[in-house]
Amino acid sequence: MNGRENTYVKQRAGAPSGFFATEAAGLRWLAAASADGGVDVVEVLDQDATSVTLERLDEARPSDGVDAAAARFGAALAATHAAGAPAFGALPPGASTYFFGPLDQPLTLPHVESATFGAFYTQARLRPVLERTRLAGRDADLAQRVCSAVESGAVDTWGASGEFVRPARVHGDLWSGNVLWTRGGAVVIDPAACGHHPLADLAMLTMFGAPGLEAILDSYAEAAHLPDDWREQLPLHQLFGWLVHLHLFGAGYAEPVSRALDASARLLGV
Repeated sequence: MNGRENTYVKQRAGAPSGFFATEAAGLRWLAAASADGGVDVVEVLDQDATSVTLERLDEARPSDGVDAAAARFGAALAATHAAGAPAFGALPPGASTYFFGPLDQPLTLPHVESATFGAFYTQARLRPVLERTRLAGRDADLAQRVCSAVESGAVDTWGASGEFVRPARVHGDLWSGNVLWTRGGAVVIDPAACGHHPLADLAMLTMFGAPGLEAILDSYAEAAHLPDDWREQLPLHQLFGWLVHLHLFGAGYAEPVSRALDASARLLGV
């Protein structure tokens, strides 16, 4: 981002068609939940084919401390998710293509909408990235077994009641670099927003850690009334992120992919 008075301009001349329209739409969709207690979102000031202009954020330690701000963020994230989406895979109004990854090499992924999580996650996330990463040996076999179990509905319900998972309004790329800390608390940037599983954002946060992470997670879990075994499910939701990192950045991410596959296979009993 380049500073310009009280704004930041994020730009790329060769960005894929619709990239910045999708980002702006995602930010506005997430911001629409802020009035009902959702997370604070960087404001979109302008957008065109090659850039998006955002408000400038002054990064600083939260005035009431990191843990208190983190707890507020966790509860606010639960409220954003509760705003919901029409379906798993549904894009924000004004977006027509789904992009994931860094500005210089974003992945375009299928736009698949589904009433069930498993069909969406396998068809629009796991299988498309697996086709690009081409795992070998045991990992390739595990990946296919995990995908088959997920696609068949193994994680479409959760909790003691067996309630069907509902599509949450997620940020979609909520690693710590996309959560900026200001005097007033956390503000999110750079989304890959869509209707997704509620654990998708928590899984991304835990991949690389974040300030006040445990306070975020505990506050979220309480506000969202997560089932007792939600932490055991995180590796399955991290699997997509680790596969993308393996595809984009190379073999250094092979071990995290293997760990996520092992944990996912244990969870699913495959």
